[in-house]
Amino acid sequence: MSNIEFKKDVIIVGTGIAGSLIAKLLTDHVFDTEKGKMVYRAEVDHPENVRELSILMYEAGLEAGLELDSSSSLTTYNEYIRKFYMEEAKVPNSPYPNLKQAPSPDVLDMEKIIPPFPDKKGYLVQFGPMPFASDAIRIGGGTTLHWLGTTPRMLPNDFRLTEKYGIEINKPDSKVKTPINWPIDYDALKPYYEMAEFEIGVSGNVAAQEYPISESMEEYYGKDYVFPMDEIPQSYMDQKIINGLVGTSVQLNFEEFPLTMVPSPQGRNSTPNPAYGKAKIIKANSTDSGYKLSLNNIENEEYKALGSVWNPYMGERCEGNASCVPICPVQAKYNALKTLKKALYKFNKNENLQKHKFISVQAQSVVYKLSVDQTDQEKISKIHLRRYISKEKTDFVEEVVDTSDSIVILAANAFENPKILLNSKYTVIENGQKVEKTVANRSDQVGRNLMDHMVMLTWGLFPEPIYSYRGPGSTTNISSFRDGNFRSEFSAWISPLDNWGWSWPAFSPGSDISEFLGQGLFGAKLKEALAYRLSRQVLFHFEIEQLPNPNNRVTINDQYLDALGIPRPVINYELTEYEMKAMEQAKLASDQMFKRLNIEDFTKYTEADKNTFIYNNVRYSYNGAGHIVGTHRMGDNADDSVTNSYCKSWDHPNLYIIGAGNMTTLGTSNPTLTLSAFTIRSVESILSDLENKFKN
Repeated sequence: MSNIEFKKDVIIVGTGIAGSLIAKLLTDHVFDTEKGKMVYRAEVDHPENVRELSILMYEAGLEAGLELDSSSSLTTYNEYIRKFYMEEAKVPNSPYPNLKQAPSPDVLDMEKIIPPFPDKKGYLVQFGPMPFASDAIRIGGGTTLHWLGTTPRMLPNDFRLTEKYGIEINKPDSKVKTPINWPIDYDALKPYYEMAEFEIGVSGNVAAQEYPISESMEEYYGKDYVFPMDEIPQSYMDQKIINGLVGTSVQLNFEEFPLTMVPSPQGRNSTPNPAYGKAKIIKANSTDSGYKLSLNNIENEEYKALGSVWNPYMGERCEGNASCVPICPVQAKYNALKTLKKALYKFNKNENLQKHKFISVQAQSVVYKLSVDQTDQEKISKIHLRRYISKEKTDFVEEVVDTSDSIVILAANAFENPKILLNSKYTVIENGQKVEKTVANRSDQVGRNLMDHMVMLTWGLFPEPIYSYRGPGSTTNISSFRDGNFRSEFSAWISPLDNWGWSWPAFSPGSDISEFLGQGLFGAKLKEALAYRLSRQVLFHFEIEQLPNPNNRVTINDQYLDALGIPRPVINYELTEYEMKAMEQAKLASDQMFKRLNIEDFTKYTEADKNTFIYNNVRYSYNGAGHIVGTHRMGDNADDSVTNSYCKSWDHPNLYIIGAGNMTTLGTSNPTLTLSAFTIRSVESILSDLENKFKN
């Protein structure tokens, strides 16, 4: 065992979008010893008065994935692309190393669960009764390497489901009901959405957005607000579907829903929007109540799209490769390595990029436990990690790092953050008795309320060629069902129009080739049959909101360990009638749209599907969206949440837990933009804590 006693101001676990945003924003600021406050780096008056922040980041993935100099990053990324080309199943994790020392959940590992026996084929130990159907990747940059890149904001009512629709959930192990409103509302998060859209580089058309909400788009986005870049053009397929559905509606639950098809905001490069104006910075300003971040113009610099990590002039525009999930070949799609590089490299006085010497990243380091100092306000006093030597071997060095004078930030995904916390036990004396506690878990909410969007797919043949695979994975969504009074009875959903033919539900085109070969088709006849079918394949996609449920949870059990002897996530997961009824309603909506478009329906759900159920005597099957949230929820008080609205632990003064796990509800948005927004907001609290530390 190695005891590490160097002192760092901030220790961040994870290099995904949360960890990278925090690192970037903190390294953009320094402490001015004369003014006694944090200031933006470029606005320092007297360099001799600067106190730099020392930051250490830990990443479970391979070191190669974090080498961000031009040559190394290009080499590593090309290896990802080659692996993607060679893999038979082009699933989200297919381009990336699946490490036995830091394994990742993979959709290919999912099996049907037969209670009481768990599915333990993959990294997750799934007790069900339903399979949790999403994956993530433990790698430099996190799951943004294989995300789709769609970036809608949450809607105002998503933050107040109890207030607006009377929805309450059970408290843990109880039938007592509790509200599920967020501790912040949409308006509080709105300026941070703008900062997140800047940092990610969002393309879209604000004027074309249309949602079923009472607020006008001017109220929702702000007067004259535009995205940094123009919208990605909607595909030919989308245009054909829009032409067939515009001005029509579907009937659900005795209510008419007008169909609105809107271009999706996306985190991928397009043409910079002249109306967005100048390049910008996110800067902290000191106020009487702490720090406030704001978006500020750089007057002598126009906004530019940020290209690839290895070459800023490559990937400046989306090239329409349609492989966004799992990999963008040119990095026109945002990934968190772009933000991480801004933390690791800073411009010197000659305007050249230079390695920032006050931040370091230690890869191949799996943090698995925290220790608590009960004599010092229950501070996190140590981080325990296992550092493996190579990709091939499971040998590791045990390291224990002193964090008594550090701010500790867990910024991993919604499986890993709770897993670390649940593995962190300590004993206290209460009323003369020894009591075992779990770090940050006074509320018994750590690991609970695991959520995802259940994805219901419907597919068929369009009456004429619509040519899928032109452009990115999705450019349009049907927003009609994102909000409404029906949410008191069943889930809301969003319906992206997928640009991947039947590849997701039916493994096309490979399955089509097999079918036609089985029919004896060869040569010109085979080519003709494939051209007819593949050019007409259409896929509708219904991302159904899941409510928080304390019984849907991540736990650990020493019976199930990984190759480093660290507990694997144990998953309990079920669907409620609220979600199942929404799937029933979504299928009814799909049927009506298919009929209106004269689509020949090939949708088929079978008992052999690994994630299937029967509701009202009809079978449905679902997939995961990769939107893993909810396992360390934020809240107004320590009794029913893990953190406050700034993602700071209620229980430990130097611990932040930041990521998608903070989300109180899921809404109908892809979660990356929202988690980015509240991550940026959390930096205000971190800066205040650092100021207090440096003053004392």
